[in-house]
Amino acid sequence: MMDNIGTSSKEWEKECYDENKTLFLRLIAKYQEDHREIKLGGGTIAIEKQHNKMRLLARERIDHLIDPGSSFFEIGIYAAWQMYTEYGSPAASGTITGIGIVEGYDCMIVANDATVKAGAYFEVTLKKTLRAQQIAMENNLPIIYLVDSAGVFLPLQDQVFPDENHFGKTWH
Repeated sequence: MMDNIGTSSKEWEKECYDENKTLFLRLIAKYQEDHREIKLGGGTIAIEKQHNKMRLLARERIDHLIDPGSSFFEIGIYAAWQMYTEYGSPAASGTITGIGIVEGYDCMIVANDATVKAGAYFEVTLKKTLRAQQIAMENNLPIIYLVDSAGVFLPLQDQVFPDENHFGKTWH
């Protein structure tokens, strides 16, 4: 069967497949590039400063915490992605959350990333932390906090409320 352009149906399907595959591979490459950028946290200079102080980065602390040979299932890596651009778009909202195995138990892990605005909390950081707590409660997981935070990000402190349903809820 030929279409009105003179290309067989199978040839047309092959062309569509090849085009879709190319587009998909470009999307995957962009996704992987974004992941690498986000995992750099505050960037190479901030990483170097932490290492010069003989401090482990949040992801390094998590790697040391979880059981050898196990992996960390990160949740919310895109939190704050391309938000707060006037403040440098804090990678992963300045905090890393996810599930890892510690001493044989699944645990929720929340770690401030000191390379991102000294681990300060943005409103979306708080939402991400509250979501991690909710997941832990719903799944009966203990939570381990690796705190390395400057507190609330001062230029936006008016967006972080200390009430029971917002920032104050993290300390229940």
